[in-house]
Amino acid sequence: MRAIVVGAGIGGLAAAQTLRAAGHEITLVERTRRFTEIGAGVQLAPNATRVLRRLDLLDTVAARAVHPSRLSFRTWSDGTEICGHVLGPEVEDEFGAPYLQVHRADLHQALAARIPPGSVRLNTRVVGIDQDDRAAYVTTADGECLAADLVVAADGVRSAARQWLFGADEAVFSGTAAYRALLPAAEVADLDLPEYALWLGPGRHVVHYWVRGGELLNLVAVFTTEAAHESWTARAEPGEQLREFAGWDRRVLTALERAGQVFRYGINTRTPLARWNIGRVTLLGDSAHAMVPFQAQGAAQALMDAAVLGDCLADTAPAEVPDALTRYVRRRLATATRVQARSASAGDAYHLPDGPEAEARNAGMVAYGSENRFGPHATAWRDDVLEE
Repeated sequence: MRAIVVGAGIGGLAAAQTLRAAGHEITLVERTRRFTEIGAGVQLAPNATRVLRRLDLLDTVAARAVHPSRLSFRTWSDGTEICGHVLGPEVEDEFGAPYLQVHRADLHQALAARIPPGSVRLNTRVVGIDQDDRAAYVTTADGECLAADLVVAADGVRSAARQWLFGADEAVFSGTAAYRALLPAAEVADLDLPEYALWLGPGRHVVHYWVRGGELLNLVAVFTTEAAHESWTARAEPGEQLREFAGWDRRVLTALERAGQVFRYGINTRTPLARWNIGRVTLLGDSAHAMVPFQAQGAAQALMDAAVLGDCLADTAPAEVPDALTRYVRRRLATATRVQARSASAGDAYHLPDGPEAEARNAGMVAYGSENRFGPHATAWRDDVLEE
């Protein structure tokens, strides 16, 4: 069977792999001219690393990753620890797979290396997706029409395919934006930063963790704002991040000050859908369920989509594709929608103003930590793609 995957991000590459593993011929269509190191850190919880193990990529990714031992929640102004949760070997013992923190480019490269170059069409912009009873068709900006038995649209948060399938439906600005930077370890060695921490403050939070085996600190500083451009490559104005986080703990401010190249991007989401598929065409990843990153589940949910898609299309004949895609959506939609909602709720809790609300939140976090070794993020970690 022939499949076209539109978009070569994490979800698209993983889908191409699972479809190839199911025995199908794939064509991966990507609008960029080449794969580059766009993005910074990605967190891979056990529900994601179980998928990597199924793809026989876990060892490759883990070799370039960091295995954090602990998550620390901190107050914004003086860094007092609110509570902490274990990670490391205890996570693997409990959930059957490790918790990893990686550079996005390292994960992307590991996935891309398994796709035959002849199956990838770079610098190819898709301008339309159509279908009939026998096939699905992708039209490129050059006027070429590519035919396949199914089309997987993994074209990101600003998915055009989503609008072609379901009508007018724009990305939704979350009311938050973020500064992100990568700092060499030597730049922050004197700051006594926790290895992995979330600093919570009024209308803002900061998260940092190590990637590339501890060579680089991934730093993300999130703030509420009325508007922000969604771009992975837009640079912040010099000193802008320091003004936005004035008054924060000295360690956070020093790290933000020492960050050489700081990017600024708006965080967009998509409204949950009642279905992702029509006939021989389906959405996958951010095009289906883009979410705020406040439970570190965006990449994990895309990987799980890809794994379930491959399962549903194994031993499938062309005439059975619409039913197989319906099974895929039935197995994934409720879980992804639930994680979307929890991620949004986590952001609201992180950004409470100082005073009674924040004090009640902190007390609740302490109480939760006394009963649970693993953090509130772990509610999603037990989801298994092999369970219907």
